[in-house]
Amino acid sequence: MDEVMTVADAGGNRALYGSPPSQNPFPHNLPIISAFLAFALAQFLKVFTNWYKEKRWDSKKMVSSGGMPSSHSATVTALALAIGLQEGAGSPAFAIALVLACVVMYDASGVRLHAGRQAELLNQIVCEFPSEHPLSTVKPLRELLGHTPIQVAAGAVLGCVVAFLMRSTS
Repeated sequence: MDEVMTVADAGGNRALYGSPPSQNPFPHNLPIISAFLAFALAQFLKVFTNWYKEKRWDSKKMVSSGGMPSSHSATVTALALAIGLQEGAGSPAFAIALVLACVVMYDASGVRLHAGRQAELLNQIVCEFPSEHPLSTVKPLRELLGHTPIQVAAGAVLGCVVAFLMRSTS
């Protein structure tokens, strides 16, 4: 005899479908808290690393892309590691988060870095146009888009530290 599973039946089978969603998903969601905290900390640290490098304060660095450390790398690394620590390295969620982290870090140090370098070159070319040229008044392209491999690695280390500290405090 074929059986039909109802929504009530599915809700009762926690071993198969997981625990029911709570009213507020954030208090017990260690991976997302770790990811957001790593992102915020990386963005905050950019102000200080920029000061160390250029000897001037620039609070705009807290909301900009590029720079040291990579907040993208910190975010996805903290997410992946927190999922791995919570659910185990064999879980499908960890596999997805790990692949996402690899793609984001590759993109940050590859495609986006080179797009920023191309923008820098194009801005130099446009600056050399005579003032009567139609493109001479074009708004410059953003040059700081990607990250160097060291910035990506620093973000990844920061993400790991945040995930481990969040795990030990919970």
